[in-house]
Amino acid sequence: MSDSARLVRSSSGWSRVGTERSEATHAERGDAGAIAANGPISTAIRIPELAVHGVHAFTTTRAAGSFGLASDEPVQAVMGRWSTLMDDLRALGAPALATAGQVHGSEVLVHAPGWRGWLRGKDTDGHATRSAGLALAVTIADCTPVFLVHPGGALSVLHAGWRGTAADILERGILTLAELGAPADELSIHLGPAICGACYEVGPEVVQAVLGRASSGKSMLDVREALADRARRAGCTDITISEWCTRCHGDRLYSHRRGDAGRQLAVIVRV
Repeated sequence: MSDSARLVRSSSGWSRVGTERSEATHAERGDAGAIAANGPISTAIRIPELAVHGVHAFTTTRAAGSFGLASDEPVQAVMGRWSTLMDDLRALGAPALATAGQVHGSEVLVHAPGWRGWLRGKDTDGHATRSAGLALAVTIADCTPVFLVHPGGALSVLHAGWRGTAADILERGILTLAELGAPADELSIHLGPAICGACYEVGPEVVQAVLGRASSGKSMLDVREALADRARRAGCTDITISEWCTRCHGDRLYSHRRGDAGRQLAVIVRV
């Protein structure tokens, strides 16, 4: 898709029209050939199901190192990874990156175009935009990264653990995109790498909060399946779930349940 085009739906189908984008200079509109070898994108788990919409969506891995900002790692090492990520995103044509400190809540920020650099918000677990060239990211270590894409250009990424799921972060994200002109029944949703149901033992209070039913003692909970059910009830039909489990695949991914302090990044951007 060109820098100045987006898809819109009419009675005759989808067509391209002008769209907003986060401003990028000619030098910043590079290609994948400029992405760092062994960097956060080249070693990431990508989502080909969303690429048909002109979207890059991926989750970083251990190979790229941790992106957590609350660890005991030297600041220079962590910030160096963020700097490499920004360089990679600029190579794709995305000079802007929006993130935030996460609180397992349901707040979703909508980001406008016209800026460059790294935005770090506060107390937010979701991001949405209609702008090309503006990357959105959340940090994860067992919680589910939820990627939402509409063919017309709107997209979102959410951080959904059990608390966020119970707080309706997914429904809030779907509603936010609907307000941007992207109805639920036209969305593609991907539930990314997260702890699987066979690895996630929880107490009855968690089952009650997420599934709305009583249980006794400990039980296993599949948060991604719960999110998929919620997405269907909200009117979504195009839903895919990653096969990657953060705990099962500890050689590739960080997991809080395994005792890891590291954090992956889930990133989505349309260029």
